[in-house]
Amino acid sequence: MKRVTKVRFRRSTYADIDDIMKIIKQAQSYLNKMGIDQWQDGYPNAHVIEEDIKKGYSYILVHGEEIIATVAVSFDGEGTYGHIYKGQWLTDDGYAVMHRLAVEDNYKGLGISSKIIEHIKSLCIDRRIYSIKVDTHRENLSMQRMLEKNEFKRCGIIYLENGDERIAFEKTFKQ
Repeated sequence: MKRVTKVRFRRSTYADIDDIMKIIKQAQSYLNKMGIDQWQDGYPNAHVIEEDIKKGYSYILVHGEEIIATVAVSFDGEGTYGHIYKGQWLTDDGYAVMHRLAVEDNYKGLGISSKIIEHIKSLCIDRRIYSIKVDTHRENLSMQRMLEKNEFKRCGIIYLENGDERIAFEKTFKQ
């Protein structure tokens, strides 16, 4: 089993798109094999990643010279989070939104997602924001387990712009 000790978390550049898309395609394949109807319609694609980079949302985790994970982090809010059903958010204050998290297949099971969440928490604290919100597909149990392991609380249901249902989670912390 690989050990991942030293990693760098940095903003993505356009030069990283091919490596990011390789990881996204692995995640799409995994979800397909698990029978999960998430990311099966061509989303996210290279154009989405380009937009994330342009807006400053796209980050990667690098081990040595290898990109081992990707995530989008926004502090601009999320329109679909304005209405939550069958529950409520833990806070009404500013928050980071975590989207499009994916880990390279050879690095799954090594706590890489937890490392990313710690880096996102640092980004938040630097901005005096103490909440991370995220949503995931009802059938994406591995994502739900990872979120719960990282102290995210299940808050309710949100609906994407296309009407698809997602389970909403939030993690709060202090500086």
